[in-house]
Amino acid sequence: MEYDVTIVGGGIVGLSVGYFLKKAQPGLQLAIIEKEKDIAKHQTGRNSGVIHSGIYYKPGSAKAKNCRQGYDLLVQFCREHGIDFDICGKLIVATDAKEEEGLNTIYQRGVENGLEGLKILNSAEIMVIEPHVRGTKAVFVPQAGIVDYGQVANKLKECLEKMGTRFFFGNALEKISGNKKLILDFGNNSIVSKYMVNCAGLYSDKIAKMNGVKLRAKIVPFKGEYFMLKKNKRYLVKNLVYPVPNPKFPFLGVHFTRRINGEIDAGPNAVLALGREGYGKFEVNFQELAESVFYRGFLRLALRYWKVGIFEMYRSFSKKAFVKSLRRLIPEINAEDLEVGNSGIRAQICFDNGKLADDFLIEYSQNAVHVINAPSPAATSSLQIGSTICNELISRFQ
Repeated sequence: MEYDVTIVGGGIVGLSVGYFLKKAQPGLQLAIIEKEKDIAKHQTGRNSGVIHSGIYYKPGSAKAKNCRQGYDLLVQFCREHGIDFDICGKLIVATDAKEEEGLNTIYQRGVENGLEGLKILNSAEIMVIEPHVRGTKAVFVPQAGIVDYGQVANKLKECLEKMGTRFFFGNALEKISGNKKLILDFGNNSIVSKYMVNCAGLYSDKIAKMNGVKLRAKIVPFKGEYFMLKKNKRYLVKNLVYPVPNPKFPFLGVHFTRRINGEIDAGPNAVLALGREGYGKFEVNFQELAESVFYRGFLRLALRYWKVGIFEMYRSFSKKAFVKSLRRLIPEINAEDLEVGNSGIRAQICFDNGKLADDFLIEYSQNAVHVINAPSPAATSSLQIGSTICNELISRFQ
């Protein structure tokens, strides 16, 4: 069968693209190819569940715009479909004078990005909101919240099925050929499609190259490992508590996150994953690991930030070091308060020059759209990203 659009990847971004396409043109022949047996098995399903406000991102950037607009669409979608969420707010906490400088920059970005109700708190005011958190200064962000993105993704899938979308599960895309119309080969299947949308997450760079896109970049997978507070210690965190992030890296640092089910995550660290889906500490894909460590962009990145990298690796194997990082925000935390939690892998584009992409990266070609770099806050932004890509494709149809 021939399809008008085929989406590669059944994560929340791909599902959002499909959702808006089918809403805009119900008669559209739409297919979604997902190599797993169901949707949301990777970044979406392993997401921390935070609804980001957009406070961190450079004003005018794709992250800032999509996060703010996506936030509204996400909240609206959850309300329409009865998905549980909580706009609980969060604290970004500085623990010394140097971090206070970074905190002031974050506050100003929030103001420029249109956030209202931001509050700068002193040490006593911090404890009113989070009694067990200690810091010299903090910003309270009332817009931040929590949701289960797996539930959002499942509702999107349900909507797409009702609108007649065809899902192909269980086989990875292996080959793209054709010119005016694309021939997509996966497993024992082969379909023809006028347009393709690449939302393959950890493998989006490989799909793009398969389609002839020349990238001077590669996805380098970074793994985030979490601990969880034991049930009898959940009282230590009421909602969301974040440190002031290192401005050199696109990671937010070790933090505390209340999930919608009441669990409290503590983490993550950020270490090179031993495979694009190597979630276990010793789970290795030697081919993918070699692709990362011998990639010149990663080598340049490692030479520049080797001290930070070694510390993250040390903290990955040392619970004592992990606890020490957590105690900067909550001094009462002890090793026995924690149990091993989940891990996730961030699909992060690294350029040949060793720089990490700090913004969303979407490439358009004649008959394809490639979402190359869409790490956090992509889940919060997903519906807006989907709407934007939908509008671009609809204009091409016309």
